[in-house]
Amino acid sequence: MHYTLHQLKIFLKVAELQSVTKASEALSLTQPAVSVQLKNFQGQFSVPLTEVVGRQLYITDFGKEIAKAAEKILDEVDNINYKTMIYQNQLAGRLKISVASTGKYVMPYFLSGFMRQHKGVDLAMDVTNKMLVVKSLEQNEVDFSLVSVIPEQLSIDRLQLLQNKLFLVGSTRLGTKKKGKRLKIFEEYPLIYREHGSATRNAMEQFIRLKNLPTYKKIELTSNEAVKQAVVAGLGYSIMPLIGIKNEIKNGDLEIIPLEGLPIVTYWNLVRLSSKALSPVAQAFIDYLKTEKENIIQDQFDWYEKY
Repeated sequence: MHYTLHQLKIFLKVAELQSVTKASEALSLTQPAVSVQLKNFQGQFSVPLTEVVGRQLYITDFGKEIAKAAEKILDEVDNINYKTMIYQNQLAGRLKISVASTGKYVMPYFLSGFMRQHKGVDLAMDVTNKMLVVKSLEQNEVDFSLVSVIPEQLSIDRLQLLQNKLFLVGSTRLGTKKKGKRLKIFEEYPLIYREHGSATRNAMEQFIRLKNLPTYKKIELTSNEAVKQAVVAGLGYSIMPLIGIKNEIKNGDLEIIPLEGLPIVTYWNLVRLSSKALSPVAQAFIDYLKTEKENIIQDQFDWYEKY
């Protein structure tokens, strides 16, 4: 057999995503290039690695075993590279972080300087919903998680990073910012929610319950981007994190609706299990944040403090 590390990497990504198209996007390759390498890799085995049922690609049981082996091989190659850098007195290794979906607007700014300083550090950042973020932390799959609500069931250490401000927002085309029309929002327009388990949804529901506000109709969407686009289109109103709607407010697509009790203010916290021993890379990242956090907030989020 003469398969290459490149082929192993491609097949592993196809196996993870069960899609040639998604794998090509994730690897920044063209779809034909991925298909050719996948075909060449398959040609070295007499047993099928994949199968297509309908229009969906599936990984065979044999393919799943090969994917596991590929992952181990690629991990060992990474370890060789890390060890080489360490012997050259460079910080090297992998930093694993899980981020609650809206945190994708926050975390990159606290990472970019650190990653530029340390060329030997690889980053794996999973952006998902709150429940899966907490699960990844609980199962010790990541070094850190970025959350706005601290998981009370876990013993954790935390580093507070940035305020998380939630406002009632709507499309400017609906024209309900005037004081006399504000409360009619809850009587005449749908409210757009994130999915169950979302910290943003929990905050929104708690606010509506405490204020005893009427709800005309509920619409549930499963990502912050989907909620934002629905609000921009005038489908309804939502209570959303300011951090994710900067451009839409600047461009005049969305407007903040003043309402007593808003904004809801929490904090983005970088958390880790208290019992977890930090790797040299993870410790270096925490040290970097403690030194640079205020500078990052001042340089990158000065607009945020105006609201």
